[in-house]
Amino acid sequence: MEKNKISFEHLKIAEFVEQNSKVLDLGCGNGTLMEYLEKTKNVNVQGIEISEDYIYECVERGLCVLHTDFNKGLDAYNDGSFDFVILSQSLQQVKNIDTVLDEALRVGRKVIIGFPNFAHFSLRVDMLINGRAPVTDCLPENWNNTPNIRFLSIKDFENFCKNKKYKIIAKSFISNGKNICCFANLLAKQAIFVISR
Repeated sequence: MEKNKISFEHLKIAEFVEQNSKVLDLGCGNGTLMEYLEKTKNVNVQGIEISEDYIYECVERGLCVLHTDFNKGLDAYNDGSFDFVILSQSLQQVKNIDTVLDEALRVGRKVIIGFPNFAHFSLRVDMLINGRAPVTDCLPENWNNTPNIRFLSIKDFENFCKNKKYKIIAKSFISNGKNICCFANLLAKQAIFVISR
């Protein structure tokens, strides 16, 4: 993906973000989504990122970003500080999901989560035929250098929300720049959920 090009996933996430809202992006990367939300939704957006290289890119874009590990909590923020907290392609890298999501739901009214669906049929077939951890456009790293520490499916996340009594307000499933309307756990490469308490 080009440095400044907005991904289809980010476009879908932006659809859920209300105009003029306050947004916190956890694991904001190079700030592409934050910049897009500022320009198109007039949001007040802040980011948290652990990578120094990404911090520099965010600063070059003129974005407000904090260099820290959100796995350690969000103590710097008061309850209800944000309308939306975003975890785009970072949930599968979170060490303690319960803590991070509880904190995200404490500081934000709604949480938008985007993650790769590890139950997509291409991953299943690749594992069956090749017998190896798959490498795809959504999961481009080999098993030994991937930042992913969790491998979840759409069904896994829905069951998790049910057990935690989180409300699923909205969801969107995508694959290759298209919306997936049925058999999402099998056909969607990526999932986006909006949850609240």
